[in-house]
Amino acid sequence: MKYSNIPVAQSIIGHCKANGINNIVISPGSRNAPLTLSFTNDSFFNCYSIVDERCAAFFALGMAQNLRRPVVLVCTSGSALLNYYPAIAEAYYSEIPLVVISADRPSYKIDIGDGQTIRQDYVYHRHIGYSANLRQDLSHSTEKIRRYRPTWVESVDLEEGQGIVHAFNQDELNKALSIAIQNNLPVHINVPFEEPLYSVEEMELELPEAVRPGQEIVGGSLVDFVEIWNKAERKIILVGVNYPDSIAQDILDDIGNDSSVLVFTETTSNLHHEHFFNSIDSILAPIETSNERESLFKDLRPELLITIGGHVVSKKIKAFLREYAPDHHWHVGPTHANDTFFCLSKHFKVSPNAFFETMYSSSKYGSSNYFQKWNTVRQKYRNLREDYLEQIPYSDFYVFDKILESVPKNYQLHLANSSTIRYTQLFELDSSLKVFCNRGTSGIDGSTSTALGASIHNESPTVLITGDLSFFYDSNALWNNYMRSDFRIILINNGGGGIFRILPGRKDSEMYERFFETSHELNASDLCKMFHIDYSTAKDGKSLQKVVKDFYKPADFPRLLEVQTPRLLNNKILTDYFHFIS
Repeated sequence: MKYSNIPVAQSIIGHCKANGINNIVISPGSRNAPLTLSFTNDSFFNCYSIVDERCAAFFALGMAQNLRRPVVLVCTSGSALLNYYPAIAEAYYSEIPLVVISADRPSYKIDIGDGQTIRQDYVYHRHIGYSANLRQDLSHSTEKIRRYRPTWVESVDLEEGQGIVHAFNQDELNKALSIAIQNNLPVHINVPFEEPLYSVEEMELELPEAVRPGQEIVGGSLVDFVEIWNKAERKIILVGVNYPDSIAQDILDDIGNDSSVLVFTETTSNLHHEHFFNSIDSILAPIETSNERESLFKDLRPELLITIGGHVVSKKIKAFLREYAPDHHWHVGPTHANDTFFCLSKHFKVSPNAFFETMYSSSKYGSSNYFQKWNTVRQKYRNLREDYLEQIPYSDFYVFDKILESVPKNYQLHLANSSTIRYTQLFELDSSLKVFCNRGTSGIDGSTSTALGASIHNESPTVLITGDLSFFYDSNALWNNYMRSDFRIILINNGGGGIFRILPGRKDSEMYERFFETSHELNASDLCKMFHIDYSTAKDGKSLQKVVKDFYKPADFPRLLEVQTPRLLNNKILTDYFHFIS
């Protein structure tokens, strides 16, 4: 096959190929030509062209999230790689293995006024698993090196010097990919290229040894903590972002049938059991306004808190556990442990399956009334929620109930941040849905791009539920040729950032509407026309019920449903809900 004649480009391709990293998202440019030509000439790689680097990075993030293995990003020099940064930060905090390969100018052309140059080394600094700054080959464009950096070749034999450069680059590539593969973290590989950039030659690549995957730790020391587990009559298991099907059903049954345990799950936990508490705020909000607030929170306070998974959405559970701290907080998971509640006492670097197998192999269900008491509260708010839905007018709350009910079984469901994820937390989802949301940094940017990337290799169709600000912010996500015809977008358009109306402060001023709520009168119809997406709209309950019937049916093009809701009513309906269930 034909690859670039630049040795460092060959090394990069070889390391990716040896490690089975075959999905490459490329943003067009010139300086990255050696990489683009090499990747696209090899049929082993699936190459995707995304012009907007910010969208490209979130597209790759969604793909890596779905596949659970590294995806490569390739860009040219200059500001291009800065546009990756929001997705890099998300990948870092969500532990998603992106491999950023940025082409650079030679070091002697940085900070001299040359075009498309910035200081690219260590550009992601504190939000990256590893920064590999590769060295420029001495065997390529040697005459330019002699002219601009003669000291590089004067003091050493050229062949020997190239050997040193090659060995250094091989070592750095191995370090970077090891961290991406074993630690599920993003890594940055910055590689300088001197012109000419476009020459290729027929060759067989020399492949290095593949990185060994990380080994799961099985900790025998767990047995030392079984006594604390057995003695605790009030245990809360709080599950944040968690990959679908990662915890065995028999483990979930053991936990769900333990009367001393309350399992608080979030929408992104992808865990389901009839005894799990899936709407945390519906439990906590009524207590916050109760005259018996202090005693109720003390009754709910756990002796032992166990956290699983990534970031937690609910602000109310954070406030509760920070004020009413447990005696012990254990985090269970092989990677990072967040001290979200300022009381973390132990991090068990094992899988939840291994942890709970040990706990339940050495214990029996206790006679605690902890679950029974709070399950009564749960059943009460469930009944009240149904009563509330029967009486409210058309609004965001009403729409989310109907939309979430409409999603077909086994779909991959992506949620945008802000109001979308917070409304969804209040409802129960079908257990067959696989739910994702960018909760690493919780930004509204990149939600559409992420969902599109995640849909590419997914066996089931994907639906994205998004708010208007998130959708319009990431509208360039639609600018690609990889949107499947079964991809669906539901856009809840309430004319601005309506969630801000819940916050303190005057809501009736022009300043508030402009700088907080950012009210607007935009709709998505022209965007859909430009990007060949079937468009439909709903403005009331009747039209919503009608259009959603056909929305998921097979079509020749992807579809978008824009649901317009009343901007000034939504916040009142939401806040009244918590008063109603109290």
